[in-house]
Amino acid sequence: MSHRGQAAVKVPSGQPLPRPLLPHTLATAVHSELVIKKSRFVGCVRPVTDRAAARAVVAALWREHPAASHVCWALLAGGQSAAVDDGEPSGTAGRPMLDVLRHQDLEGVLATVVRYYGGVNLGAGGLVRAYTDAVASALKGADKVPIVRRVTLRCSAPYALEGLLRREIDAAGGVLARVTHGEAVGVEFSMAEPAAAGLVARLNETGQGRVVWLGDAPD
Repeated sequence: MSHRGQAAVKVPSGQPLPRPLLPHTLATAVHSELVIKKSRFVGCVRPVTDRAAARAVVAALWREHPAASHVCWALLAGGQSAAVDDGEPSGTAGRPMLDVLRHQDLEGVLATVVRYYGGVNLGAGGLVRAYTDAVASALKGADKVPIVRRVTLRCSAPYALEGLLRREIDAAGGVLARVTHGEAVGVEFSMAEPAAAGLVARLNETGQGRVVWLGDAPD
């Protein structure tokens, strides 16, 4: 697979190239609970990919904790990222929570903290520490899993190769999205990006050049 557009990395002679860091998400939700000066902070980190899903989680938390003072949250998900203080002083809750996620090299993760006010003001610094600690404590028990990028590929081939296409795609962990039957068999499927180049090479070889890739195929 080509790596066009990536800058060259210079390293001292005789030393291996550094491996690029793969973004991680979480395998499942993990919770924490802290009590600070009579205020109760119920934290949670979980895999979530967009704001719509994040807002649905927050709405469910309000139904679960109707007497709570605040439900603050932070989502780290590319262009869908967000940080919400939910009535706490600006910058004391959502942003510190988001910073914790960023420092952990995470992606597609939602952090929430439900606060029950205990009657004692914590001050801006105290709030930042409390919300930071609630998220960090939850992450200590989290199972991080690498995010495997997926690609969509499209190809056509003679009818005699349909069985071969289906077997090879299935063996490579691909998922068929669409199969069409016209003058030739058209196949659209998705699969893990790291395995795509190998599958394309195998199909090109076993199909003896009769598999035609539509669009840019991995090389």
